[in-house]
Amino acid sequence: MAVKRTREPDESELAFAKLAETLSKDPRVDPPEMARSKGFGSKGLKVARKLFAFHSKGRLVLKLPSARVEALASSAAGQRFDPGHGRVMKEWVAIDLGSKPLWPRLAREALEFAAGNATPEATRRRRTTKRPKRAPRRR
Repeated sequence: MAVKRTREPDESELAFAKLAETLSKDPRVDPPEMARSKGFGSKGLKVARKLFAFHSKGRLVLKLPSARVEALASSAAGQRFDPGHGRVMKEWVAIDLGSKPLWPRLAREALEFAAGNATPEATRRRRTTKRPKRAPRRR
């Protein structure tokens, strides 16, 4: 019987896991079982079920205001995020492992941005299907 080998996580995955563990302690971040759900094909962190940070191809990807993304891209600290279909996302930035010292500060910025955009009812409301209205009973 062949033994299945599991891939060792690389340095960027370990760095993201540590960052995610730290950010998950913030009460605004969705619980880990809910927060580390899929988004853009990667596991990520959410506020009010809205993705704000995830790991992709050795980079930290964050949702920030478009002006901040532009500033990071022009300073070469990050790149505008392209999920693979050739269309760059205007509010998403990818930060390489080479800029790892920036990860915690930028991740906090993304958390603040996501929390500021979250509506209070979004954290309580669950999506449900509407039940059809019943016809009145006949007597």
